[in-house]
Amino acid sequence: MILDFKKTKKGFTLIETIVSVFVFSLIIVAVAGFQSDVFSLTRFIQTGLQNQSEAKKLIKPFVNEVRSATPSSLGSYPIEKASATEFIFYSDIDNDGLKERMRYFLDGTDFKRGVLKPSGNPLGYNLSQEQITKVIRDIIPQDIFYYFDSNYDGQNSQSISQPVNPSEVRLVKVVLVIDSDPNQPPGPIEITTQVSIRNLKDNL
Repeated sequence: MILDFKKTKKGFTLIETIVSVFVFSLIIVAVAGFQSDVFSLTRFIQTGLQNQSEAKKLIKPFVNEVRSATPSSLGSYPIEKASATEFIFYSDIDNDGLKERMRYFLDGTDFKRGVLKPSGNPLGYNLSQEQITKVIRDIIPQDIFYYFDSNYDGQNSQSISQPVNPSEVRLVKVVLVIDSDPNQPPGPIEITTQVSIRNLKDNL
């Protein structure tokens, strides 16, 4: 009796090997892409939080200066201008007895600060001597200043409509929306603060 054993071939064919390598490559690419997206999102979030922290730190001088607004060294009213994108007032920021003309304004996407010290004899404010610095960048251009009068109750009061009469202002609110890249997450960051003017207080 003759037994005929057929040998069965084990292993992958060339096509199976190519398909396996292709699928494995797709998995590697997908995992790498996912990790890249995760790292990018983390980086954007960290950048956003850092920008928010820096913005809050930089806005603190504004609060201190506005709170101590006072008549100018020439006797002018403490507030010179109160528009939606520019706020001009007087404050002795270096405690030398002279009242600086302070100007905070939006220039394109930059929030800037102008300081003008009175000089000359008699004293005067020479606008050509204003020192301007950039405070916060990447601001979305829109109204940033809102003003409230003595009727402000801290909750539902409406801001004063433009044009604002500076003599009515008792509280100033600033709203800055920052977005370094509108095409990338995590999206805009809003920084807001409000400050009452100590020397003009009524019921605030």
